Amino acid sequence: MKRIIFTVTNDLSYDQRMQKICRSLSRAGYAVELVGRQRDYSIPLAPEPYEQKRLQCIFNKGKLFYIEYNIRLLIYLTFSQFDAACAIDLDTIVPVYIISKLKGAKLAYDAHEYFTEVPEVVRRPSVQKVWQEVEKIFVPLFDATYTVSQGLAELFQQKYNKHFDVIMNVPENSISPSLRGMEGGRPFILYQGALNEGRGLEHLITAMQHVDCTLQLAGEGDLSNQLRQQVKDLGLGGKVTFLGLLTPAELKKTTVQAGIGINLVENTGLSYYYSLSNKFFDYIHASVPQVCIGFPEYEKLNNKYHVALLVKDCSTSQIIDALNRLLTDKNLYKELQKNCEVCTRDLNWQAEEKKLLDIYERLLR
Repeated sequence: MKRIIFTVTNDLSYDQRMQKICRSLSRAGYAVELVGRQRDYSIPLAPEPYEQKRLQCIFNKGKLFYIEYNIRLLIYLTFSQFDAACAIDLDTIVPVYIISKLKGAKLAYDAHEYFTEVPEVVRRPSVQKVWQEVEKIFVPLFDATYTVSQGLAELFQQKYNKHFDVIMNVPENSISPSLRGMEGGRPFILYQGALNEGRGLEHLITAMQHVDCTLQLAGEGDLSNQLRQQVKDLGLGGKVTFLGLLTPAELKKTTVQAGIGINLVENTGLSYYYSLSNKFFDYIHASVPQVCIGFPEYEKLNNKYHVALLVKDCSTSQIIDALNRLLTDKNLYKELQKNCEVCTRDLNWQAEEKKLLDIYERLLR
């Protein structure tokens, strides 16, 4: 049995993409291990058909965290047995490369995002330069490379003259709804994901002053405290609810009850501009029409399936107009909802899984 080890910097419980990937490879007969880190807020790990390991760190953010985690990961990999290792994004790529080469293991790289172009890196040029050097040195040396969208794949291919496969972040199974969303009772607007900069969340909360509906935010992040204070300052405590971190199972239950989904990102770097997020597909599989940013990857899919109302930017006025249109135009809403159900026949994990298994079959021949 071939052994594959995956490395991330999150705490494993909320990473839908890695859970799907590891389950698929385990079902296909590989021995799989997923390595992440222990956080103060970490919940007990749920049983999975693959091994899970959390590394304990003293530091949890900044340069000291990355240095400490990479050292701990380097040591852990040294005493692990595997035939292939997959680094998730750049923040685990160095120890994965070093130990894999020493062990003669195959190398895979899964770019969940364009790491050097995320807002937190773009606004710090010195930090960005370091990660750009890491990317330039190590990414071309990997045997198999894949990412989340065609736009990002083309960017990487042009940059490194190296083929990148695309494994989209679609759900494992389509949900068969009965009554839900606008037809299932009083609707609410749902945002799921990190509460980080560049997600249009400040504008969304401001917009809620002019939208006759409630908003629920599922997730936490760098802006958690700031956004809660904004809600308090605007007197929206009865209209905006923070759900905190939800597991994928909890999130699915919440999403099918929503009336409208929110998928907004600002053009703060190429990573967001060519993104194709979990939430875009999660709303579709729950038959929940969404307000979505009109960036290239979303526009291409929406032109084909028409499942979202696209906005040109994250301005408050754009958000207000889009939300109120979905809340009042029942024909448009039902059309988008029906199109979601059709879309899931094409965009599902069963289709992506076949491509994933092909990547690892070729890698481990």
